[in-house]
Amino acid sequence: MPPSHASTSDSKPAASSGGVQSLERAFDLLERMADAGGEVGLSELSASSGLPLPTIHRLMRTLVICGYVRQQPNRRYALGPRLIRLGESASRLLGTWARPYLARLVEETGETANMALLDGDEIVYVAQVPSKHSMRMFTEVGRRVLPHSTGVGKALLAHTSPEEVRALLARTGMPAATEKTITTPDGFLDALEHVRRVGYAVDDNEQEIGVRCLAVSVPNSPTSAAISISGPAGRVTEAATERIVPILQQAAKELSDALASSGSTG
Repeated sequence: MPPSHASTSDSKPAASSGGVQSLERAFDLLERMADAGGEVGLSELSASSGLPLPTIHRLMRTLVICGYVRQQPNRRYALGPRLIRLGESASRLLGTWARPYLARLVEETGETANMALLDGDEIVYVAQVPSKHSMRMFTEVGRRVLPHSTGVGKALLAHTSPEEVRALLARTGMPAATEKTITTPDGFLDALEHVRRVGYAVDDNEQEIGVRCLAVSVPNSPTSAAISISGPAGRVTEAATERIVPILQQAAKELSDALASSGSTG
């Protein structure tokens, strides 16, 4: 799944389903700003959205007054700090919505289930349901890790362009968590190709020796999300993988459907 939501460049009916047109336009501009890296000029927004400059200027001025956008000294506009609180609350809520699906994963696989998001260049864990085994994996909710050494990182970046992946790895570096961690961009890109080919990602002792993790992305999620199971390598064997992956993929599809319906205006 790509690292950002589906592009808003596709034409949408104005004020669709009885919505308020100015609200739709304002949120569309915020999403375009996020797609552009968080900072844009009015002319760029006009070119991408097709809206006239006076309309964009009026909407942006309102967003600045509300604190959701700020104007930089260079006159460009950037996403504002008030969005951080909204994003943090939404991330927690996304984790809450995921918990029933993770709980069922634990019941069906016996292993700890996690949900993680791509936040900037890092992976952040937003939900977890622990295995009932006495020997089990535990990742603290809120923990941040680099993508190159995790199954969820591979699942989240599998459909990102090689150029973007290389740029991310250049920013984060590729420190080795274990002797099995992938530490070269070419090696990581090969791993992403394998994810695309087989439909799931594996962390095979790459984050922690003795631990294997299987992960899949959540299709059409409003933000890049993946779910995974993790457990001792002695239990998460190749044979177990064949049994667990279809269960993971089904859970991801059902979670995707639930998220889509929760955002539907009916």
